[in-house]
Amino acid sequence: MAREITGKHVLIGTVSAFAVIIGVNIFMAVQAVKTFPGLETANSYGVSQTFNRDKQAQEALGWTVEAVDDQEHLFVFIRDAEGRPVEVAEIGGTLGRATTVVDDQQPEFSFNGEAYVAKTGMLAAGNWNYRMTATALDGTHFTQRIVIHVKR
Repeated sequence: MAREITGKHVLIGTVSAFAVIIGVNIFMAVQAVKTFPGLETANSYGVSQTFNRDKQAQEALGWTVEAVDDQEHLFVFIRDAEGRPVEVAEIGGTLGRATTVVDDQQPEFSFNGEAYVAKTGMLAAGNWNYRMTATALDGTHFTQRIVIHVKR
């Protein structure tokens, strides 16, 4: 015997569907806020005033940068326009995931004559970002985000 669909059944189905949709939206919003790493800069207007000048100074250095994860170490190769290793006055930055700060670390580097090397521990597979900051010997500030693909 077939059951008849009543208004009560339609109401329960509609309310249930909307409850699922609203529940998923709330969950996604909470996750987005919880994993947001924060602002890149506290004063974007101030940074914008010197952006072009800073970019030109950084490009004038002629550096190319490559970062490699190998055996629980991060190797950062900085080369000049002729491909020679560059020694900097200071290097730092943050190594972490793009969407969360849970795994962030600030590696401490030493120069081995060819690259800057820092112990990182075992990085999980996936994409990592090294947001590098360095100061050239002439005082020029250099910043770059380098994507590192870790395969395990």
